[in-house]
Amino acid sequence: MSGRVWVFDDSLNTDAMYPPDAMKLDIPDAAKMVFYDVRPGWTDLVASGDIVVAGKNFGVGSSRPVAALFNQLGVAALVAEEFNSLFFRNAVNAGLPAMTVPGVAAAFSDGDTGTFDLRSGAWRNDTTGVSGTVGKLPDLILDILASGGVLPRLAEQGYIPSELADTLRSPEVSAAAQGSGA
Repeated sequence: MSGRVWVFDDSLNTDAMYPPDAMKLDIPDAAKMVFYDVRPGWTDLVASGDIVVAGKNFGVGSSRPVAALFNQLGVAALVAEEFNSLFFRNAVNAGLPAMTVPGVAAAFSDGDTGTFDLRSGAWRNDTTGVSGTVGKLPDLILDILASGGVLPRLAEQGYIPSELADTLRSPEVSAAAQGSGA
């Protein structure tokens, strides 16, 4: 996947992504509050297909359904130097690609174009030419992402009714998952 990159610092917690006031709102309205305290107005600038790049400890804090907000905004992927493990798994379960790349925050600036290949682990800053490779994601995670999340995958395998998986996934999530290349 390729897209415009937005770079954030270390230790961004789920409160900064899904503020307490937003938890009272429907997903489309709550999504407008992502990073509100960290970078006011960001949700007016982010576009479908953009990629969030962050430093270490991305997603620390409580287990809030933040991936749904990023999906609502059309964010194509999350790339961080280090993820909170529960946050990473919640992103994958929601069909939002997440990739760990040591040093990635220093390799990009806001507005750069980045390309990230989940299958091979290759990444590249298309603006500066800086590139590298990390270990590829396990096949099971790639399969979940290719399905659009854990519920669509379970529906594909006949474990749950497809109608259930479809009602829990918005059109934006479906489009992002299909375009992720995962």
